[in-house]
Amino acid sequence: MLCKVAILLLFVACVYGYEDCGSKDGSVVSVTISNCDNDKKCILKRNTNASIEIAFTTNADSDTLTAVVHGVVLGVPVPFNLPNPDGCKDSGVSCPLRAGQSYAYKTVLPVLSSYPRVTVDVKWELQDKEGNDMVCILIPSQIK
Repeated sequence: MLCKVAILLLFVACVYGYEDCGSKDGSVVSVTISNCDNDKKCILKRNTNASIEIAFTTNADSDTLTAVVHGVVLGVPVPFNLPNPDGCKDSGVSCPLRAGQSYAYKTVLPVLSSYPRVTVDVKWELQDKEGNDMVCILIPSQIK
Protein backbone atom coordinates (compact mmCIF):
# COMPACT_ATOMS: atom_id res chain seq x y z
CA MET A 1 0.00 0.00 0.00
CA LEU A 2 2.77 2.45 0.91
CA CYS A 3 4.48 1.68 -2.40
CA LYS A 4 1.28 2.54 -4.30
CA VAL A 5 0.98 5.86 -2.49
CA ALA A 6 4.64 6.71 -3.19
CA ILE A 7 4.22 5.90 -6.89
CA LEU A 8 1.04 7.97 -7.06
CA LEU A 9 2.80 10.94 -5.48
CA LEU A 10 5.57 10.73 -8.07
CA PHE A 11 3.08 11.18 -10.89
CA VAL A 12 0.89 13.86 -9.35
CA ALA A 13 1.23 17.25 -10.98
CA CYS A 14 1.81 20.30 -8.86
CA VAL A 15 -1.11 22.69 -8.40
CA TYR A 16 1.07 25.70 -8.65
CA GLY A 17 1.17 29.20 -7.21
CA TYR A 18 0.76 31.81 -9.94
CA GLU A 19 -0.09 35.47 -10.26
CA ASP A 20 -2.89 36.82 -12.43
CA CYS A 21 -1.32 39.47 -14.66
CA GLY A 22 -4.41 40.99 -16.21
CA SER A 23 -7.04 38.44 -17.22
CA LYS A 24 -9.63 40.77 -18.78
CA ASP A 25 -12.13 38.57 -20.59
CA GLY A 26 -11.98 35.65 -18.18
CA SER A 27 -10.84 34.45 -14.79
CA VAL A 28 -8.38 31.75 -13.80
CA VAL A 29 -9.72 28.90 -11.68
CA SER A 30 -6.51 26.88 -11.31
CA VAL A 31 -3.10 26.21 -12.85
CA THR A 32 -1.45 22.78 -12.78
CA ILE A 33 2.10 22.14 -14.00
CA SER A 34 3.68 18.69 -14.28
CA ASN A 35 7.12 17.94 -12.86
CA CYS A 36 6.97 21.09 -10.79
CA ASP A 37 7.91 20.07 -7.26
CA ASN A 38 8.44 23.47 -5.65
CA ASP A 39 5.44 25.59 -4.63
CA LYS A 40 7.38 28.90 -4.62
CA LYS A 41 9.24 28.60 -7.91
CA CYS A 42 8.66 26.07 -10.66
CA ILE A 43 11.88 24.30 -11.64
CA LEU A 44 11.90 23.69 -15.39
CA LYS A 45 14.53 21.17 -16.39
CA ARG A 46 16.18 21.70 -19.74
CA ASN A 47 15.66 19.06 -22.40
CA THR A 48 12.28 18.05 -20.91
CA ASN A 49 8.64 18.94 -21.48
CA ALA A 50 6.40 20.64 -18.94
CA SER A 51 2.67 19.96 -19.20
CA ILE A 52 0.39 22.78 -18.13
CA GLU A 53 -3.33 22.91 -17.51
CA ILE A 54 -5.15 26.19 -17.01
CA ALA A 55 -8.76 25.98 -15.88
CA PHE A 56 -10.66 29.21 -16.56
CA THR A 57 -14.05 30.77 -17.13
CA THR A 58 -14.81 33.30 -19.84
CA ASN A 59 -16.55 36.66 -19.66
CA ALA A 60 -16.85 37.08 -23.45
CA ASP A 61 -17.58 35.03 -26.54
CA SER A 62 -14.70 34.25 -28.90
CA ASP A 63 -14.33 32.19 -32.05
CA THR A 64 -10.60 31.74 -31.42
CA LEU A 65 -8.15 31.21 -28.57
CA THR A 66 -4.45 31.91 -29.06
CA ALA A 67 -1.65 31.08 -26.62
CA VAL A 68 1.12 33.66 -26.30
CA VAL A 69 4.03 32.80 -24.00
CA HIS A 70 6.99 34.93 -22.90
CA GLY A 71 9.82 34.42 -20.50
CA VAL A 72 10.28 37.63 -18.54
CA VAL A 73 13.91 38.04 -17.49
CA LEU A 74 14.90 41.23 -15.64
CA GLY A 75 11.66 42.83 -16.84
CA VAL A 76 12.33 42.02 -20.51
CA PRO A 77 9.82 39.70 -22.23
CA VAL A 78 11.42 37.06 -24.49
CA PRO A 79 9.03 35.05 -26.69
CA PHE A 80 8.72 31.29 -26.18
CA ASN A 81 7.71 29.54 -29.38
CA LEU A 82 4.98 27.02 -28.76
CA PRO A 83 4.58 24.02 -31.06
CA ASN A 84 0.84 24.77 -31.18
CA PRO A 85 -0.31 28.31 -30.31
CA ASP A 86 -3.88 27.56 -31.50
CA GLY A 87 -5.79 27.13 -28.25
CA CYS A 88 -8.72 25.56 -30.11
CA LYS A 89 -6.64 22.67 -31.49
CA ASP A 90 -5.43 19.69 -29.46
CA SER A 91 -5.74 21.60 -26.18
CA GLY A 92 -8.97 20.28 -24.69
CA VAL A 93 -10.78 23.52 -25.59
CA SER A 94 -13.43 23.53 -28.29
CA CYS A 95 -14.13 26.80 -30.05
CA PRO A 96 -16.19 28.89 -30.20
CA LEU A 97 -15.92 29.90 -26.53
CA ARG A 98 -19.05 31.22 -24.83
CA ALA A 99 -19.26 33.77 -22.01
CA GLY A 100 -19.90 32.23 -18.60
CA GLN A 101 -18.56 28.80 -19.58
CA SER A 102 -15.66 26.94 -17.97
CA TYR A 103 -12.77 25.47 -19.94
CA ALA A 104 -9.56 23.52 -19.28
CA TYR A 105 -6.67 24.41 -21.60
CA LYS A 106 -3.89 21.78 -21.73
CA THR A 107 -0.61 21.85 -23.59
CA VAL A 108 3.07 21.01 -23.39
CA LEU A 109 5.90 23.53 -23.11
CA PRO A 110 9.20 22.17 -24.43
CA VAL A 111 12.09 23.31 -22.22
CA LEU A 112 14.90 23.24 -24.77
CA SER A 113 18.48 22.38 -23.88
CA SER A 114 19.50 25.65 -25.57
CA TYR A 115 17.64 27.73 -22.94
CA PRO A 116 19.99 29.42 -20.50
CA ARG A 117 19.94 28.47 -16.81
CA VAL A 118 18.09 31.49 -15.51
CA THR A 119 15.36 32.63 -13.15
CA VAL A 120 12.37 33.64 -15.24
CA ASP A 121 8.72 34.53 -14.89
CA VAL A 122 6.76 32.60 -17.50
CA LYS A 123 3.97 34.87 -18.77
CA TRP A 124 1.21 32.75 -20.30
CA GLU A 125 -1.63 34.51 -22.10
CA LEU A 126 -4.70 33.00 -23.71
CA GLN A 127 -6.07 35.65 -26.04
CA ASP A 128 -9.51 35.99 -27.62
CA LYS A 129 -10.33 36.94 -31.20
CA GLU A 130 -9.66 40.63 -30.44
CA GLY A 131 -6.25 39.95 -28.88
CA ASN A 132 -7.55 40.61 -25.35
CA ASP A 133 -6.34 38.39 -22.53
CA MET A 134 -8.95 35.88 -21.46
CA VAL A 135 -6.20 34.55 -19.21
CA CYS A 136 -2.89 36.10 -18.20
CA ILE A 137 -0.73 34.39 -15.58
CA LEU A 138 2.83 34.81 -14.35
CA ILE A 139 4.54 31.64 -13.20
CA PRO A 140 7.74 32.19 -11.16
CA SER A 141 10.21 29.67 -12.56
CA GLN A 142 13.83 28.69 -12.85
CA ILE A 143 15.35 26.91 -15.82
CA LYS A 144 17.96 24.36 -14.71
